[in-house]
Amino acid sequence: MKSVTIAICNYNYERYLADAIDSALAQDYPATQVLVVDDGSTDGSREIIRSYGSRIRAVLKANGGQVSAYNCALDEIDSEYVILLDADDLLYPNAVTEVMRRFAVGDYAKVQFRLDVISQDGAQTGVTVPHSDAPADCGSLLRKGWLYPSPPASGNAYKKSALCKIFPIPETSEGRYGADFFAIYGIALVGQVGSISDALGAYRVHNSAPQDVSFANSEKNSKAPKAYAARWGALRYVARNRLNIELPASFHDFSHEKAIFCSEIYGAPLIDRWRWFAFDSRSYLHSIVANPFWGPVKKVGTIGLSCLCLVPYAPLSNYVVRFISNPLARRSSAAH
Repeated sequence: MKSVTIAICNYNYERYLADAIDSALAQDYPATQVLVVDDGSTDGSREIIRSYGSRIRAVLKANGGQVSAYNCALDEIDSEYVILLDADDLLYPNAVTEVMRRFAVGDYAKVQFRLDVISQDGAQTGVTVPHSDAPADCGSLLRKGWLYPSPPASGNAYKKSALCKIFPIPETSEGRYGADFFAIYGIALVGQVGSISDALGAYRVHNSAPQDVSFANSEKNSKAPKAYAARWGALRYVARNRLNIELPASFHDFSHEKAIFCSEIYGAPLIDRWRWFAFDSRSYLHSIVANPFWGPVKKVGTIGLSCLCLVPYAPLSNYVVRFISNPLARRSSAAH
């Protein structure tokens, strides 16, 4: 039986860490190991880690950021396969079993699966991510600059040998975070990606509600565009120097463009909304019209909704932005 390591990278998540570790230990796949890398936590995380004794393997390191934690985890892992579980997320007991079944039927570098979105207190929201599976040609599309649909970090299982063609990622003061970006997208440059349509875990969203415009834990809409651009630049560097692959200078991704759209439109006066659509919306509209992962109905519907932001009624514009940006807002609307 092939071995799998669930690697949990933690920083100051003592509130959730035990649940993440327990979910990893509860896997029904016998050859599952659990590794916890603590990235210099200053809360009670290390006491929680020590309480598990020999049931887990632990690395307690100085704080270096997520990139440093991922690099360290991959140095420590000695199994053929790995799931990089965020310390505030959960895996369902059959996650590793289902992932290994998929690996067994294809030559995959990564198998991804959907995650149920849970609130900060662990309640189910009724939303799952991502909304669609990865396409068969996601690697070729990535070479053209298109970021393919993928779950957050915890919804991905990798061949370690494939990940090690991308990692270690250079550790810089500007690039401490976003290690999951390099794993999720870089892996498509070295092998095929398989998808499981079922939810095999839970993704915890902090401080997000249907009335919020943001739906993310790491960067808010105002910060995400700059961070994604920097990570794409770093991925281009890795692809060029390690894989001899030249990625385009810019990338295309609706989530990225959506963050820009929200930061420019939400709460803006009518004249500013019109000005943005007239002069600055080209990349946003291109990420919809040329999107290789969407069908015509979704494209037309998203453009139609976006245009409602030009109506001279601010509450409607703000509602539309929330509806486009935050899946919880869409779920709330459906419930009513």
